[in-house]
Amino acid sequence: MTRLRNAVVLLGLVMAGSMELYAADCAAMKELRLEGTTITMAEAVTSGRVDLPGMGPVEGLPGFCRVTGLLRPTGDSKIHFEVWMPEKEWNGRLLGSGNGGFAGAIYYQQLEGYLKRGFAVAGSDAGHQAEGTDASWAYGHPEKVKDFGWRAVHLMTERAKQIIQAYYGKAQNKAYFDACSDGGREALVEAQRFPEDYDGILAGAPANAWSTMLAAGVAGMQKLGDPRGYIPDSKLGAIQKAALDACDAQDGVKDGIVNDPAKCGFDPTALKCKSEDELDCLTQPQIETLKMLYTGGKNAGGQILFPGFTPGDETGWKEWVMGEDPEAALMARFIRNYFRYMVTGDATWNPQTADVDAMEKLSQAKMATDLDATNANLGRFAARGGKLILYHGWNDPAISPWNTVAYYKQVQQTMGAEKAAGFTRLYMAPGMEHCNGGPGPSALGQFGLGPAKGPEYGLFDSLEDWVEKGAPAEDVFATKYAPGADGKVKAVMTRPLCAYPKVVKYKGTGATEDAGSFECAVP
Repeated sequence: MTRLRNAVVLLGLVMAGSMELYAADCAAMKELRLEGTTITMAEAVTSGRVDLPGMGPVEGLPGFCRVTGLLRPTGDSKIHFEVWMPEKEWNGRLLGSGNGGFAGAIYYQQLEGYLKRGFAVAGSDAGHQAEGTDASWAYGHPEKVKDFGWRAVHLMTERAKQIIQAYYGKAQNKAYFDACSDGGREALVEAQRFPEDYDGILAGAPANAWSTMLAAGVAGMQKLGDPRGYIPDSKLGAIQKAALDACDAQDGVKDGIVNDPAKCGFDPTALKCKSEDELDCLTQPQIETLKMLYTGGKNAGGQILFPGFTPGDETGWKEWVMGEDPEAALMARFIRNYFRYMVTGDATWNPQTADVDAMEKLSQAKMATDLDATNANLGRFAARGGKLILYHGWNDPAISPWNTVAYYKQVQQTMGAEKAAGFTRLYMAPGMEHCNGGPGPSALGQFGLGPAKGPEYGLFDSLEDWVEKGAPAEDVFATKYAPGADGKVKAVMTRPLCAYPKVVKYKGTGATEDAGSFECAVP
């Protein structure tokens, strides 16, 4: 490797201009020989434009070295990965990005955002190429399941570090990981299994209890699959109004956001139809379904397998929970594909006739080892100085926010509250849906989505401060962006983001769109 780099430098000395030196240096990465790895392309991108799969042309990029490759840890593995390295003004850091759903594609938007901030960035497709709800690639391919579950991100990270060393002639100073949903699960896999990979991890809405979450979903599908209990999305507006009427003002201001769902005692029976079924009321079977959605899926013994959703943003359930019909919801597609292609191996598996308890046991027996990231003992990660920030939207319609609260509390119990406070924090975002979006502010520094006050007021920069300066930033904010009257996107609401268990509370005066009118308070 030393001879290779020296040869490139010598070649650069006889070339005219530093740009050519970088181009030659980048092209030399094609010759790298790394274990189980094929470098398929290494090219200097100097035009500011690159054509990306699924995105088309992206412009306005700084000059960078783009390296693509394949990882083949087993005979049945084929993990696509990319590493982008700034040509100039590298900040000395690596940013690893994750995936969503069943993965199947590199998250190029995140690579683009962090590259512009001076990071060397890396991403993978987790070992297959498919749409996010498609799991057919896993049918009869246990090694691909392992790649998806834990191997791909780790190997991507190892190779990225080796490529960075070869390109810059030195290692990164710090390595960070930022991802949400399945990417949040990947983030916790890294902290639990490979604590040496990253110094700082930002994990959003983690699907870390994968095997029980989807097993609990079978109970939900059976409720929603019953024509009597199915709640059409046309009724969600009435449900949301009733929930907000019951709980919105508890934080001191009526703004369409429930800041502390733990104190919301909304009772769905208040919506019971007094005579005929109408859009503004619920039948008794629909009330039972709604109660289950708030409580969570249960087994035959009445034990909650996975917690439910929170009140206040039920119209956000349409795509994930209700769908246009009982079979169309995103969660229904995830559950069907998971059990058909990963768990049972039966492509005709039907959730409506499945035994929930049996599916829970089978799911855990076959998939928990490779897919779950529920280990609360993060001692190795903490011992090497790693810092973990968790976040979750209180109105997430895909993964219950109570699951992340439960994991955080398990870490505190396992590690001890004082030790846990030294390396991990949790932020719950009122009014935020799955990873972003929703009625509340949801740009909080994840994926490079900076608050209006600047990226230094977001969670990622707070994580950087914690890793590199010894303490996280305390003034963390979230911003809601929306098109203004002129059609241009602008900040329309800002709120402080509070470290759990503190909650956002209105001070009693001031504009409700301004973070200065709120404070973080003990509930």
